[in-house]
Amino acid sequence: MKLIGDYHTHTIYSHGKGTIEDNVNMAIERGLKEIAITDHGYGHFLYGIKKSRIAEMKEKIANINKKQDKVKVKFGIEANILGFDGRLDVEKEILDSIDIVLAGYHFGALSKNFIDDSIIHGRNLLGRYVTYMDKKNKIINTDTVIKAMYNYNIDILTHPGDKGCVYMKEVAKAAAETNTLLEINSSHSYLRVEDIKIAMKEGAMFVINSDAHRPEHVGVVERGIKRAIEAKLPIDRIVNVE
Repeated sequence: MKLIGDYHTHTIYSHGKGTIEDNVNMAIERGLKEIAITDHGYGHFLYGIKKSRIAEMKEKIANINKKQDKVKVKFGIEANILGFDGRLDVEKEILDSIDIVLAGYHFGALSKNFIDDSIIHGRNLLGRYVTYMDKKNKIINTDTVIKAMYNYNIDILTHPGDKGCVYMKEVAKAAAETNTLLEINSSHSYLRVEDIKIAMKEGAMFVINSDAHRPEHVGVVERGIKRAIEAKLPIDRIVNVE
């Protein structure tokens, strides 16, 4: 199983350690055909990109694509899922103007609704230590994620279940219906093997990404591939391997 595209990488525009050029050069070195630069949406108060720099990033990527043809570079954003209504922290007009849209739930992503933020983040943080909250948290998180997939044209749902537990069957069914890829993240442990097995049965399609925050981690997806193999996931259900 060989990776041909890595669609989840970060740079110094959010909290990555390398430049766009660094990630692209590593993608070329690894023999990838495509790479996406997908820094965090600006709703993340610690790591979000600056909205004012989106045009600059687009221009850099366009210039890189003009100068070389070894790897196709896509500009994307890993948007943050906010609130109970499944809204994202990036406006639809901007999402419609980029090459690839990723979305996931992250601690530290703040909406303009303090009550929503407090309840969702608070419950998910406490839920890591208070097991009786799991069922209610799963209901809330699942509903929120599903609404996001139906409200926006999301290409990839990143590390589903990692920061907030979900009912994978329902999430996978919605992903299949909305043509949203479920990510097997090689930096996080989600999707887990058991999640992949459940999602397979619901007809979902998958992508294996590095979620690289350093250039040297671009294209490093052995952990994700190992889980896919363990789950007996057919290669034709993974869009970026051959």
